[in-house]
Amino acid sequence: MRYSKEFLRAVAQRFLTATGSDEAEARIVADHMVLANLRGHDSHGIGMIAMYADYLKTGRLRPNTPPTVLKDTGALLQLQGNLGYGQRAGYEATEMAIERARKHGLCMYTIANCCHLGRIGTYGEQAAAAGMVSVHFVNVNQFRPLVAPYCGSEARFGTNPFCCALPDVDGRGPFVLDFATSIVAMGKTRVAMLAGKTFDEPVILTPEGQPTADPRYMWQEPTGALMAFAKHKGSGLCWACELMAGILSGGGTIQPEHERDGSIVNNMTAFVIDPKALCNPEWMAHEIAALNDYVKSSPAPDPENHPVLMPGEIERLRTADRSAHGVEISDGEMAAVRRVCLDAGIPASELEP
Repeated sequence: MRYSKEFLRAVAQRFLTATGSDEAEARIVADHMVLANLRGHDSHGIGMIAMYADYLKTGRLRPNTPPTVLKDTGALLQLQGNLGYGQRAGYEATEMAIERARKHGLCMYTIANCCHLGRIGTYGEQAAAAGMVSVHFVNVNQFRPLVAPYCGSEARFGTNPFCCALPDVDGRGPFVLDFATSIVAMGKTRVAMLAGKTFDEPVILTPEGQPTADPRYMWQEPTGALMAFAKHKGSGLCWACELMAGILSGGGTIQPEHERDGSIVNNMTAFVIDPKALCNPEWMAHEIAALNDYVKSSPAPDPENHPVLMPGEIERLRTADRSAHGVEISDGEMAAVRRVCLDAGIPASELEP
């Protein structure tokens, strides 16, 4: 069934305020989740509140807990997430980094120990909207390993997202390259399983190390492992994200000496750069636009179904479609959302579109 973005935002905000968030935090987190749905990344959308409800009950997620600054030297900013909502921590930290990049030309910032940062591309878009360039490395603590290294059969990493974003200079929208370093994010296996679907290609290894397209292997015992994208290249980038985010933030890596409580705790190391500090803005705008034109002019054998798209373009197309026609959410996922909302004391009448 399709649901309007207004309905999804209202449900998300109602859940958040009912479970302890103030209005400002609820707005940031709800907007982040619904934007993920609109962008086509339902794995980070409103369906996450079922998991958040469990974390809230067990103290693994702390509402109304802002990030705190551990170190601020101007061009270097280190924050502690304190197990608050990662969407809030990521938004506030990125705003701080943008302000410092305007002053110093660059800000490297880290966030340690926040509960689920959500879709990392949101922070790339945030920086790009301010005219900045950004690069983001993320790792996952506390949750069990999900991704097998290349040539391995058992998981050793989280899905460890990477993002790179540049501002819009030609009206096409910002360049936003954002992906999990596994072929699919863990949340997409949840969405597929609840919808009773399989993937179009093998993206998971069974416990025996055999490739499969069945998402159930990530949600049953013994569990399988997600495959890294692009074989050794994706596996290597996944490893780099683990080191960059886990070490420089101070939040730690997924190595087994650390206890795991089963929750998604993220660390992020990111760089926000003011390109005006390095190059002429008019030259940059011309160069990016000319490159975009050149790359997109490559003839596509099937332009109707598979056109040449710049990173971030498919998300903008999905957003336009879903804003106009609603967001498709499976009955299984919406049932889980309704269940935790009812548990939080929200009247059933407020959960009907």
